[in-house]
Amino acid sequence: MGEPGNMAFLRPNYAARVVKFLKSKNAIPFLTDSNTMYSGRRSNAPHHLEAAFENGYNPLVTGCPVIIADGVKGTDYREIEVGLDYCKSAKIGSAIADSDIIVTINHFKGHELTGFGGALKNLGMGCASVGGKIFLHSESAPKIREIKCTGCRICEINCAHKAVKVGTDRKAHIDYNLCVGCGQCVAVCQYDAAVPGDNNSTEELCRKVSEYAYAALKGKPSFHINFIMDVTPNCDCWDFNDYPLVPDLGIAASFDPVALDQACADLVIAAPSLPGNMITVNHDPADLSGKDKFKLAHPETFWQAGIEHAEKIGLGTSQYELINI
Repeated sequence: MGEPGNMAFLRPNYAARVVKFLKSKNAIPFLTDSNTMYSGRRSNAPHHLEAAFENGYNPLVTGCPVIIADGVKGTDYREIEVGLDYCKSAKIGSAIADSDIIVTINHFKGHELTGFGGALKNLGMGCASVGGKIFLHSESAPKIREIKCTGCRICEINCAHKAVKVGTDRKAHIDYNLCVGCGQCVAVCQYDAAVPGDNNSTEELCRKVSEYAYAALKGKPSFHINFIMDVTPNCDCWDFNDYPLVPDLGIAASFDPVALDQACADLVIAAPSLPGNMITVNHDPADLSGKDKFKLAHPETFWQAGIEHAEKIGLGTSQYELINI
């Protein structure tokens, strides 16, 4: 539903159209998302609902209720047993775990830790309770490249867990006893000083997200819609947005979230880049057709790990047929 201040989030009109269709089939739809782990206006249900309403996600616009999936403080969840490689059970927001059918409406865009955010990211991270999000990020501890740190304190200000402090040396330092690996400092750093750690943690995060997506969908029919529009380099969880990486490419949908994300990634890679965005600073936009825009935007990430793992655990297949309508 977007952090207020960000203008790239999906407009509620799209959700309203899906709601209208579902009601015509005698469904009882509601819109949902879980609370965030980081600081912001969506970290508890009262503020989250205010933010959602401000962005147009309210019953008057969408035609259905908005329910925060994991309750007032992010502690309302169900343990879903999965027995997978990283996750034996997943903490899924109760409103999602108790629903009969899941329809995801996803803004397909870049992401500072997973490369891009689509159906898998929306399911895995979006359906997790706050405790689940801490698990997902637990091996994603960032580090500070002190040579690039300017001591601007933007990471310290934005750390919800008080784990980052700028010392007397004018360099940021991370207290790993407090750090939960949410990546907030990585996303807000303007000097490439806060970066993911050295243990391929972003790949592990992608795999964990796929396992949580598996848990969210376990035993449920589902359908997934990706809007490949305003493909910004970063997530809609920020209260600002950068210029899109590529032109709007349309809407893609599938019963298979793995095939859907793979197809959308391929479409973005094949597309020409828009001039003036963050990846064209050192590149000629005409040369970026066929280039991995997400890797250019976030070189430390490897989004393919999530697709590969989702396929391995039986969530779907990366093979697809693209039907143009």
